[in-house]
Amino acid sequence: MRSGQSCAAIFLGGLRVLVSGVLCVLMMEQPMVAAVTARKAVVPSVKQIHEEQRALHALNRFTFGPRPGDVAAVREMGVKAWFERQLNPQSIDDSALEARLEMFPAMQMEQAEMRQRYPSPAMLRQMITKDVPLPAEPVEHAIYADQIAFYKAAKAKKEAAQAAAKGDGDAAAAGDGSMAKNDEMKAALPGDGVDPTTPAMATHEEQFYSGLDAVKIINLPPDQRMQRILSMPPEEMVRFRKSLSKGELLAAAEGLSPIQRETLAALQGSPRMIGAEVLESRMLRDVYSERQLEAVMTDFWLNHFNVYLKKNQNEPFLLPAYERDTIRPHVLGKFEDLLAATAKSPAMLMYLDNWQSIGPDSQAARNGGKLAKFAQNPQVKQALKDRGLNENYARELMELHTLGVQCEVSADKPVSMLDKACGRGYTQQDVTQVAEVLTGWTVDQPYRSGTYRFEERRHEPGSKTVLGKKISENGEAEGMEVLHLLATSPATAQFISAKLAVRFVSDTPPQALVDRMAKAFVASGGDIKTVLRTMFDAPEFWSPEVYRAKVKTPEEFVVSAVRASGAEVTTAIPLFQALDKLGMPLYGMQTPNGYSWMAESWVNSGDLVNRLNFAVSLSNDRIVGVQTDWARLLGDESGESAAMKEKRLETVLLGQAVSDRTRETVLAQFQDQTTQQQAEKSFGIRANDAEPMAQVLNVSSPRQRATPPLDREAAGMAGLLLGSPEFQRR
Repeated sequence: MRSGQSCAAIFLGGLRVLVSGVLCVLMMEQPMVAAVTARKAVVPSVKQIHEEQRALHALNRFTFGPRPGDVAAVREMGVKAWFERQLNPQSIDDSALEARLEMFPAMQMEQAEMRQRYPSPAMLRQMITKDVPLPAEPVEHAIYADQIAFYKAAKAKKEAAQAAAKGDGDAAAAGDGSMAKNDEMKAALPGDGVDPTTPAMATHEEQFYSGLDAVKIINLPPDQRMQRILSMPPEEMVRFRKSLSKGELLAAAEGLSPIQRETLAALQGSPRMIGAEVLESRMLRDVYSERQLEAVMTDFWLNHFNVYLKKNQNEPFLLPAYERDTIRPHVLGKFEDLLAATAKSPAMLMYLDNWQSIGPDSQAARNGGKLAKFAQNPQVKQALKDRGLNENYARELMELHTLGVQCEVSADKPVSMLDKACGRGYTQQDVTQVAEVLTGWTVDQPYRSGTYRFEERRHEPGSKTVLGKKISENGEAEGMEVLHLLATSPATAQFISAKLAVRFVSDTPPQALVDRMAKAFVASGGDIKTVLRTMFDAPEFWSPEVYRAKVKTPEEFVVSAVRASGAEVTTAIPLFQALDKLGMPLYGMQTPNGYSWMAESWVNSGDLVNRLNFAVSLSNDRIVGVQTDWARLLGDESGESAAMKEKRLETVLLGQAVSDRTRETVLAQFQDQTTQQQAEKSFGIRANDAEPMAQVLNVSSPRQRATPPLDREAAGMAGLLLGSPEFQRR
């Protein structure tokens, strides 16, 4: 498989052979790249890439990939001038992107406003158990009532099934108690994938709504239609919504405003709607933002300060503010400001459990101990027992966010770049002391407003010692002092500089470059722009050894393919579904270390086959909501040979020529009809698979898949080029 002879034979066959051949090239050439860059780390090269390559190199590293025309535009402006402009994103007009994002009103709301309008499952559970009245505002009233009705129907169905399983003929008795336990309620709330329709509901009423009366409602003018839907009693709303087919649901959303479509989607469950909007708006920003360096750095810091979307049902509601208010405003500012913003972020506080941390000698702990003596309920006793100091955030703050991983480098252990920058010098005692410093940093009304607050009664009293420095008792200010200590540490400068160099330069960046970046970090007080300028101006960044040497992550691959093709995206949901299949779901890394930027995590046969299948599906307009136009992109060249068209596609999509082997494969295989069929079958993203909620949020997209690409020849070649080894690198 790895010999030149076997690869040549592979390239002569059909689709399966084609896929194996493409992988063969990539797997053969990748070790050579790794070896070269490893030598680079030891013997810095003084050579520079050619002047005409600099614009493409800068675009491949500081954006999610060039669009058609970007390389020429950067050359005309000058690479340095373009980079400086990108370092100041507020100077760049991004109104076209903002217009696209207007379809997601919830993403623009303040956190408290969003959570009031679109309740979380935990908020609904509290309302149910405490018998809280529904909101008076009509739209909110309908959303809350519908989701609670959804829960009650699911609860009734579950209880009936449990009764039947036990052989109890009196199913009614099974549902004649108080509300279900918390875990049962959690499983039944909307957005959790539970079908609330009981056999009893699938009767005359459901048949009624699937007939002419449902059509009458759908055919009302948009405002009247929305009023009619919102005026339905909860039980009627559930039956009406359940009766709609995907096509009818799509028709029900026709002509509605963005906020009305969002409301209609929320009736199916707030978590699903909010989660989809979080992911879709991020994908659209990556694809369309003119402020590409800001978008890339937002991605970098979201990965560095990783939070997991599915940590709990509260997490999706925290992510809009986390990206918009915590991360993005600071991505090119001072690292200390970014660190403090994440430390006070409800998303981070809940993900790493610091919001529950209580000082062992705090007032709250003493009161909890007193209450435990009188608690009769075993669950209450256990909850009180579990309350105490939580070190999760303190450990990751030091290990992953600032100083680096505690490690021991020995003669028999390979030394990586991040090993060299690891955080020697702190101990478990330091972790415990930092955890005590940060007690009281919590979340106010976590299932309602969900904002940061400092609670003195939870804070551990007394002085602490962190990294040999005494931290005098001073409440919340103790935490700010420790964050400053960590942010300004030389170890932090090394660790952050090494991670930036791995992301932007190579998997094994030269230590001399990292040292200069770290020196700039310290001298500038952690100014991220200064560190990036130091890297940009370094000869190592422009060396031939690192040119096109970084393997793209799945996110970089998918976004760069869409950008390179000039495709029009009307729904990004299938794009983030693609990332799930490629092994890199957005906000999907469960552990706090985030995804790797190194090739070894992404170069394997299964993922590379999926990349090729995605590329072929994209180029042939088989990705719902993503439309290419190869005739517009290439212009009218009547009578042009396939070979000439292929060469022009190389320039448009990659900005450079591919290898002879890749070109021969593309020309030999682009007309194979099984290619697109196999790619669609393997990749599995088709219009019929779109979520009904996605159809509501993006009304026009599913209807755009009716016609195949006009230039099938260009589409076939483009898909193979986008899946080629050359496009896999940046």
